[in-house]
Amino acid sequence: MNVIDTKLHGVKIIEPVVFQDNRGFFMESYNLDRFKEHGLNFDFIQDNHSLSIEKDVIRGLHYQLNPMAQTKLVRVITGAIYDVAVDIRQGSPTFGQWVGIMLSEENHRMLVVPKGFAHGFCTLKENTHVQYKVDDYYSAENDKGILWNDPALGIDWPASNPILSEKDAKQPLLKDAEINSQYQAKESADHGVL
Repeated sequence: MNVIDTKLHGVKIIEPVVFQDNRGFFMESYNLDRFKEHGLNFDFIQDNHSLSIEKDVIRGLHYQLNPMAQTKLVRVITGAIYDVAVDIRQGSPTFGQWVGIMLSEENHRMLVVPKGFAHGFCTLKENTHVQYKVDDYYSAENDKGILWNDPALGIDWPASNPILSEKDAKQPLLKDAEINSQYQAKESADHGVL
């Protein structure tokens, strides 16, 4: 397994070892010991799976407030996405910055999106299945979001006229969003992202 750092501290690209032959392929999509070897110590407790039928569907930008903030391990089963993580940790040196990575059924890459980051993706193909692990349960009262095209973020989405849910079309700008109070380096270390 190869772990690649991004410009945002804690957001990591995971490249699993993939064994391919004439039948197809085999890979470990998650191995607790391998993750711990790389300092990725998360207690994943729930798996989520979404299907986006159309190309140019944007889901996000989503996150949960403390104490129900979630770390996500995102991967694509079929199709492809442009996956985005935005640093929304107040006081972080990269607050408001984002990274975008292509995840696809062909490249088998995964993205670790730690607590304190908003997450969203845009489908690049029809019938895209996305699966992700989280280390806390869904909490409707802590479920928050940021508008996908907030000009302050300047995310370079691959779709100019995306298909959105009613909820995502009405999310607030980052400057108006309810986010956790303050970033602390120790807090990030405790969650295995340093």
